[in-house]
Amino acid sequence: QLQLVESGGGLVQPGGSLRLSCAASGGTLEVDTIAWFRQAPGKKREGVSCITRSGTTTYNADSVKGRFTISRDNARPAVYLQMNSLKPEDTAIYYCAASTNTYAGSIWEYQYKYWGQGTQVTVSS
Repeated sequence: QLQLVESGGGLVQPGGSLRLSCAASGGTLEVDTIAWFRQAPGKKREGVSCITRSGTTTYNADSVKGRFTISRDNARPAVYLQMNSLKPEDTAIYYCAASTNTYAGSIWEYQYKYWGQGTQVTVSS
């Protein structure tokens, strides 16, 4: 059974950076697309970014374009989310999710079967 564990969250000031990691174990050979979602207090969970197995195809939500970068290391295997120029509205619990299918042009919760427990990101002065 595939397991995902997120790390790297924390408290950061506006304009700062954080790098989230998602480590995968068990059944990783079947994993294709891995995504990051986030859920702010009182809001629905939203897709942030995703990357396919090859790493050549990525997708970023409009709200994070130009600030967040997703990358992948299939050797570990792990997926990373580099978050720069953080804003208070980026405050949320960030979740890693994995699918055995290829998704490149969109991010929807139903596409992902495997989920991590989440890591808290707080952007505040």
